[in-house]
Amino acid sequence: MSSASPAGPDPSDPAGWDPESVVSPEPRPRDGWWSALAGVVATAAGLAVAELVAAFVDPSSSPVVAVGGAVVDGVPGWLKDLAVSWFGTADKAVLLATMGVVSLAGAALAGVLERRRPPWGAVLLGAVGVVAAVVAAGRPGANIAWALPSLLGVVAAIALLSALLRRVETWFAEDERPRADRRYAIDRRRFLQWTGVTAAGAVVVLGVSRVVSAGGRAVTAAREAIRLPRPATTAPAVPAGADLGVEGAAPYVTPNPEFYRIDTALVVPQVDPDDWSLTVTGLVDEPFTITWDDLLALPLEEHHVTLACVSNEVGGDLIGNALWLGYPVRELLARAKPQGGADMVLSRSTDGFTAGTPLEVLQEADRDCLVAVGMNGEPLPTEHGFPARLVVPGLYGYVSATKWVTELKVTRFADEQGYWTPRGWSALGPIKLSSRIDVPRPGDDLPAGAVTLAGVAWAQHTGIERVEVRVDDGDWVAADLADTVGPDTWRQWRLDWDATPGDHLVAVRATDADGNLQVEAEAPPAPDGATGWHTIELTIT
Repeated sequence: MSSASPAGPDPSDPAGWDPESVVSPEPRPRDGWWSALAGVVATAAGLAVAELVAAFVDPSSSPVVAVGGAVVDGVPGWLKDLAVSWFGTADKAVLLATMGVVSLAGAALAGVLERRRPPWGAVLLGAVGVVAAVVAAGRPGANIAWALPSLLGVVAAIALLSALLRRVETWFAEDERPRADRRYAIDRRRFLQWTGVTAAGAVVVLGVSRVVSAGGRAVTAAREAIRLPRPATTAPAVPAGADLGVEGAAPYVTPNPEFYRIDTALVVPQVDPDDWSLTVTGLVDEPFTITWDDLLALPLEEHHVTLACVSNEVGGDLIGNALWLGYPVRELLARAKPQGGADMVLSRSTDGFTAGTPLEVLQEADRDCLVAVGMNGEPLPTEHGFPARLVVPGLYGYVSATKWVTELKVTRFADEQGYWTPRGWSALGPIKLSSRIDVPRPGDDLPAGAVTLAGVAWAQHTGIERVEVRVDDGDWVAADLADTVGPDTWRQWRLDWDATPGDHLVAVRATDADGNLQVEAEAPPAPDGATGWHTIELTIT
């Protein structure tokens, strides 16, 4: 009995062998990359759904905002200081970008896991969604509804991932079929169509969420409609000599768009003034609450005050001077009548941030501590605390400058702590005497001859008496000082130098009105502010 005929032509028979009839093995397509793409697209769509739900619940309930806020709250002081020193006011953008990269990698991993080891991809997404929901529900001012955006978003992401991976499975299952029956092009096209539609849908949903979340636009419109009342007490006019007119030096008054912003809010709170109120409570005999209209009806005062961030490095730019309009905090405290034994006021922001300020500082008759509503002649910008914030001369912002302030709680340092104190920062934060060289800047092309050195110096609530400059190992030379409104603001300084060719080291130091010389020893910002003389290296040609 003869054996069965071979399925195809016998290559050993030259007469019967047709090379064109041989089915060449096709390389098996790698489905890992496509599974990863499915994970990324599905996760992005889930996040878009979460943003849409958050627009109805509360913008701060977004998983991105909630988790990002938790990260900000959880970082130790040294890491926060490092981030600010590296990235300055771009620290939040860097955090969001980092979260985006991590999310992208996690989404890709979920797609691959779900394709190769189901249901572990879905489990990974589900776990992340549940964690985000728990974090959101636990944020300051949150309620159980804040968990909904994360939960509904992750459900959508898992469903979409499953749908996309079914298309991947159909596409690559064709590899097992005879060549004539394969439909790579059709199934690949279907997968790409599904992916494209999902991605486009995510973009649309995200856009709709921005339209629905009209709170920001409503607050902007409300702010633009406000006409601040004329102050009962006006600030002294800025002397003509307060600005020395040196190009590149910081102006005496910092324009609002250029004023530094350092806070813990990942997304700027949008507070409608009609919904805002300030409560004075705690260890007081007569607690009370005032509304926005109540605050504007009080006799407001104008004062020029320089604010500084404790994270400011020697020579840094996390400092600015502005004209503030507001009501004295000491008057609000006097109305509430603090009880004996109280020594601290814990101010609270609408986003949960708190700052502990010495009660006696806020009560000083000659210190212009304000619940501010205006900045440089206009309502506070939203990023600087609209509708109201605290302004306290002489203290770093982390213990005083609460934005979007809603509560002043009279208490004791022994009983309460501000946001940054348990994270390693000092409970008291007096601003340290300091000075800075603004011009010239290292790297400037400077020919020999007349060179102008200029900058600013500050000793808030004490005032600057003298600024001195030293070149290399020479003598300290007194610089010319600009005029100033008062001791609560910085002062410009200037020195004309006859520069000689070569490399030079320029240093600056200041002396305050009490005769204290700026500390030479270098210290980092943590835990209570940086010290040291600002120096720059210059090359004169």
